Amino acid sequence: MSFRIIVLAKQVPDTRNVGKDAMKADGTVNRAALPAIFNPEDLHALEMALQFKDRIPGAEIVVLSMGPSRAAEIIREAMYRGADKGFLVTDRKFAGSDTLATSYALSLAVKKLEPYHVLIAGRQAIDGDTAQVGPQTAEKLGIPQLTYAEELIAVDKKQVTIKRRLERGIETVKSPLPVCITVHSSAEPCRPRNAKLLMKFKHARTLTELQEETKDYTELRHDRPYLNIEEWSVDDLQADATKLGLGGSPTKVKKIDNVVLQHKDSKVLTASNSDIEWLMKELISSHVLG
Repeated sequence: MSFRIIVLAKQVPDTRNVGKDAMKADGTVNRAALPAIFNPEDLHALEMALQFKDRIPGAEIVVLSMGPSRAAEIIREAMYRGADKGFLVTDRKFAGSDTLATSYALSLAVKKLEPYHVLIAGRQAIDGDTAQVGPQTAEKLGIPQLTYAEELIAVDKKQVTIKRRLERGIETVKSPLPVCITVHSSAEPCRPRNAKLLMKFKHARTLTELQEETKDYTELRHDRPYLNIEEWSVDDLQADATKLGLGGSPTKVKKIDNVVLQHKDSKVLTASNSDIEWLMKELISSHVLG
């Protein structure tokens, strides 16, 4: 049995460009209004997964993502950096899922990928900042969890040693396998794309993407099965639909306040003493300083 590492990765809206249309009336994120990116801490998790693979000959990295069909973009991105294959959990019935419903769906998907040794994810996603999905998934799977992971110290086929970044220091812990690891933003950043892997996986597609494209990649997928990004629906997971989506999510948004910061005017300052003196007076009078 090969050493299998499952990476939970999420495509998230770029919250650096939040505008007044970022939220819908029902309290969910309006993803169409924001550009989509690879969740930053999930990239740190991917790097740690690649370090597992570097240390264990024959190890396999499987990327698992939940989201709309366009989320296949981050699966390809992970494959360009060293992941071996990917699965996309996608269905309209998943829309609006909170952390409880999301972890339920992901736990079922992880069970379909058994046996595995390590389940790894970023500490939290920038669109929710809850840091709950990884631990909740571990609880549903009944496996130990190591949170705030910063560095992989040692690993064999029975246990792993991880350094954790805590609020007031660091901690080194060991855990038997399988284990769920959530990775802190202070961990090593992910390595860049590999040119050979980019050429190998650039035509990797889900069935939905193939149906939407004008080019016919069907024969290519048949000849090169590693280009198949498999999609799993609610039925494929044999999930209870009442535990998914808005209906299966106990977390409810009570109120939304859209805060858009705008500057009224601007002033270009030079390095002269008079300009610096003016700036200091402005900062003091507005109580930024003093």
